[in-house]
Amino acid sequence: MKAYILTTLLSVFIFANVSCANKTEAKSSEQNIGKNEVIHLNQDSFKEMVFDYEKNKEWAYNGKVPAILDFYADWCGPCRQIAPILEQLQKEYNGKIQVFKVDTEKEKELAAIFGIRSLPTLVFIPVNGEPQAVMGARPKAEFETLVSEVLKVSK
Repeated sequence: MKAYILTTLLSVFIFANVSCANKTEAKSSEQNIGKNEVIHLNQDSFKEMVFDYEKNKEWAYNGKVPAILDFYADWCGPCRQIAPILEQLQKEYNGKIQVFKVDTEKEKELAAIFGIRSLPTLVFIPVNGEPQAVMGARPKAEFETLVSEVLKVSK
């Protein structure tokens, strides 16, 4: 009986924490733009801030500054390896770029729509022009080169 009660309490605790985490992520991420923070996107915020693929057939970026879009998963070693680099880039470019992250485990539909088959996949999105995808972990210097050449942004 004690084991049943303990298991039930543990289940309630886990459910409450997961529910709270989802509510925090689901609220509009747009309020974080300009605060020099990496923004985690769900399907709705992706359509709002990056690209509304349901309304538009042709690519049309919704952002005001160039972006890096990181498709990742928590279990992915190379994804964890580049996460601090992306955080650094967000801070160092000081509002000149925006780093977005999409957890492919939570947002399977987004990953499928964009054909994500390799992790990490990073998409460099200029304000005007076509995005360019890069797969796999890279050193920080290579990301800085891509920001300069593809996004046309300097520090």
